[in-house]
Amino acid sequence: MQLDARDMDHAMPEEPGPGRLEVRSLRDTAYEAIKQRIIMCAFRPGEALSEAQVAASLGLGRTPVRQAFDRLMRDGLVEVLPRKGIIVRPITQDEVRDMVEVRLLNESFCARLAAERADAGVITALKENVRRGTAAAGDGDITELMALDREFHLTISGGARNPVLGEILRNLHERAQRVWFVSLRDVAHHRRVVDEHAAIVDTLAARDADAAEQATRAHILSFAENLNRQL
Repeated sequence: MQLDARDMDHAMPEEPGPGRLEVRSLRDTAYEAIKQRIIMCAFRPGEALSEAQVAASLGLGRTPVRQAFDRLMRDGLVEVLPRKGIIVRPITQDEVRDMVEVRLLNESFCARLAAERADAGVITALKENVRRGTAAAGDGDITELMALDREFHLTISGGARNPVLGEILRNLHERAQRVWFVSLRDVAHHRRVVDEHAAIVDTLAARDADAAEQATRAHILSFAENLNRQL
């Protein structure tokens, strides 16, 4: 049997060298491409995915796609069901509830720390994020709003100066991205997100830890209410 060159990572030994770097790149390429399609709901929640069809659409061999699915399964973005195969994991009310509970606990505390510890550079970066968010909301640019939302919360996380908490929040935001996309399909919510971000920045700039915590809680609860209306 002749092997496709794109599938050679299945046959090659696990040895270091330029070939292994290329294989890892194919795995990462497949992973990022499929993940982005799941996040943006190009692959819809509950949709069955064919390994062969996904590989063909990406122009990659089946092995890196299979490996990407394994990683996405660990991420909780896909699952295997009897007689259906690989499907995009549905977004459930229970998942949203669990996510909101964790965000309320960790992000509110993170905002409190950021109000106490963030330097002027963090505040400046957050104000610029809000400025760009205002423009993106005006344009209805969901992709840009998603990127800015993630950047906003990661900037606050950095300002809190707690690497352990920062890692927890990075993992949480990775899981939350496709839920953010669903929430942002409501055009009316675009401006609310930016206004809520601006309110949080004001509390951080004022070094008001209690207000920062409350503004962050209000932002997360607003997100949850908007999402529950759509699910």
